[in-house]
Amino acid sequence: MASPDISIDIRPEFNSFDHLISTRYISTDRPWLKLYGIRVPPVSPFNSLSSGPDLALIHQCLPDELLIEIFGRMSPYTLGRAACVCRKWKYTTRNPTLWRNACLKTWQRNGIEANFRMVQSLYASSWRKMWVQRPRIRIDGLYVSRNTYIHTGITEWQFKKTVNVVCYYRYLRFFPTGKFLYKISPQKVKDVVKCMHLRASKGDSVFKGDYTLSGDGQIEMALLYPGHRYTLVRMRLRVRGTTIGANNRLDVLKILTTGVNGTELGNWKGNILELVEDWEENETHDPDVPAVSHSRGLTPFVFVPFEEADTSVLNLPVEKMDYFVPG
Repeated sequence: MASPDISIDIRPEFNSFDHLISTRYISTDRPWLKLYGIRVPPVSPFNSLSSGPDLALIHQCLPDELLIEIFGRMSPYTLGRAACVCRKWKYTTRNPTLWRNACLKTWQRNGIEANFRMVQSLYASSWRKMWVQRPRIRIDGLYVSRNTYIHTGITEWQFKKTVNVVCYYRYLRFFPTGKFLYKISPQKVKDVVKCMHLRASKGDSVFKGDYTLSGDGQIEMALLYPGHRYTLVRMRLRVRGTTIGANNRLDVLKILTTGVNGTELGNWKGNILELVEDWEENETHDPDVPAVSHSRGLTPFVFVPFEEADTSVLNLPVEKMDYFVPG
C-alpha cells in the first residue's frame, strides 16, 4: 500500500498529447517524388534531329559521314563493341551498309545474287539479322581442339609405374575463299598462331585444304598429306555458338583417313573436296592405305581470336589444367 506522503511530479507536457500534432519531423529530401505523373520526353539519338545541341565533344567535331566511314573499316565484332559506347553510336552501327559488306565478304562463295535473295526471303531484308542468325565460320582467329590421353610408362624398381598425361592440339584457320589451314602440334596457341598463314614453310607442318559450309551449319573438309604415300584426311564438323551469333565452337562429327591414287590425283584439276565428293566413307583408292575412322581426338574446337592468342587459357601447362587420380 503506497504511503500518502509520497508525491510524484508529473510534468505538464506529458499530461497532454496536443503538442504531438504540431511537431515537424526532420526527413530526407526526395526529389524524385516530383517526377511522378510527369512524362519525360525521350532523347533523340542523332544531333541533327534533336532539339538541343549535342554536348559530347567528339560528336561536335566528327560528322556523321566520317563516323560511318570509320565504322566501315571495323570488323563486325568491333562494331558490336562500338555500339555499347553511346546511343548515337548504337544507332549509327545499325546502318545496313556496314552489315551488308560483312555478309557479302563472309559468304562470297555463294554469290551476290544468292545472298540478296536469301536476305529478302529468310531474314526480312535485314543484313544484321542475317549476320547474327545465319551459321558461319569465323575467320578472325583460330579454332583450337585440345586433346589429352594417358600414356603408361615402364615400371621402375618393380613397384612403381609412371603415368604421363600427353597433350596435343588441332588447329584450324579458315579463309572466306573456301581454303583452310590445318596443323597438329603439342605447341601452345601463342606459338602456333605465328605460322598459321598461307606462306608457312614446310618445316611448320601446316597443311592446306578445301571446305564447304552447308545451310544447316555442317562443314565438309578435305586435305592431302604429302609423302611417299598420299593420305587423304576428311573431316565433318558442325558450327555452333555459346551465345546467339557467336559461332565459337566446332563439334567434330567424323575424322576419316583414306588412301588416294597418285595418278588419279595428278590428273585432277579441281580442289580436293570435289575429288572425294562421291566417295563412300570406307572407300580407299590405295590398297596400302586403308580407310580408318578415328574415334580419338574428337574434342570440340574452341575459337580463339588473334588478339587473345597470347592470353588464352589454352596456353596453360598440363599440370594446371589436367589431373590424374590413381587407383
